[in-house]
Amino acid sequence: MFLNVLAQNTADQPQGGFSFSSLLLPILLALFIFMMFRKQKKTQKTVQDQRTQMVPGTEVMTQFGLFGTILSINSEENKAVLELSPGNTATVHLQALTKVVTQQPAAAEDAPVVPDDASSITAGDSSDAARTSDPMNRDDSAAHAGETAEETLDRLNRENNKEN
Repeated sequence: MFLNVLAQNTADQPQGGFSFSSLLLPILLALFIFMMFRKQKKTQKTVQDQRTQMVPGTEVMTQFGLFGTILSINSEENKAVLELSPGNTATVHLQALTKVVTQQPAAAEDAPVVPDDASSITAGDSSDAARTSDPMNRDDSAAHAGETAEETLDRLNRENNKEN
């Protein structure tokens, strides 16, 4: 019985030839292996390029997100000394250095400077429109210095109703 089934299956296939379906699996396997080695080679090339850029004075980022400037590299012991902030250093393994931080383009340097406090913004603005548009910035605020918050709100509401 088994020999009859085997004989029927082999009789359906052409003798001495290969069908495309019998070659599909080996072709896909070879393609997968080729792509895997290609990706690995590309990754190694990228890592090697970054390693050549890592010299003392270069700003880098570690695997754990620590930014610093390389002070020295000891290739024999696979260690690098990073300056995290002025006077603070850390010794890390060379494999922990994952990314060379590139400097921002000149456009970032042209960004407007934001002052630490608002006094420098309002110090030069002495126009009448600026003084009268803000109720808390009016000249008569000294006359109402002893008011509570509720009294101030009531007075301002009355003044706004008169203007409208």
